[in-house]
Amino acid sequence: MNWLSFSHGAALCASLIVTIGAQNAFVLRQGIMRSHIGKIVALCAISDFILIGAGVGGASVLVERYPVFVHAMLYVGLAYLAWFGINALRRAVRPGHAVLDTTADGSASGTTAAPAQRAMPIVLMTLAFTWLNPHVYLDTFLLIGTAGAREPQGARVAFALGAMAVSGVWFVGLGYGARALAPLFRRATAWRVLDGAIGSMVLLLAVTQLR
Repeated sequence: MNWLSFSHGAALCASLIVTIGAQNAFVLRQGIMRSHIGKIVALCAISDFILIGAGVGGASVLVERYPVFVHAMLYVGLAYLAWFGINALRRAVRPGHAVLDTTADGSASGTTAAPAQRAMPIVLMTLAFTWLNPHVYLDTFLLIGTAGAREPQGARVAFALGAMAVSGVWFVGLGYGARALAPLFRRATAWRVLDGAIGSMVLLLAVTQLR
């Protein structure tokens, strides 16, 4: 194991992944709600592993060969982000916003909480936020992939493993660490602020990527 290249991959991934983008905001929100967080964390981490491995493995060359396909996928992703951002803003201004009630020990109570979410829609939304999100491709597929290509031939695996390790730790910490914020979200105002911030951020991302 080339630990120097491992540290390079870990440091680069850490500098990119901490940005609270659309995917991270979604994981944070679901973590606060304690809704299917295990599935979400696993899907996000595994997807990152695939994208990092493909990028470091040289798949970024395909982007140069098929620019039309890349742009088509970009606009599909931007359309999805815009749809999600608008829905988040609608939740923020909607009267009677659902709240998360917590008991004294911090566990979620179902007395005033929103109805339980079904697993399949959440899984599909997680996949959409990962595979239709241009920001994810920019970070994991292009930036990390390009940086990995600069590593010595025998050290690229270590570089990719370093980036994957940070990605896995990040999503576990973000998803399960969000539970500590649950007591703050017993009021509808907190949810409105969160949804308003998420909606504004996602729409801003979609607009800035549109060109």
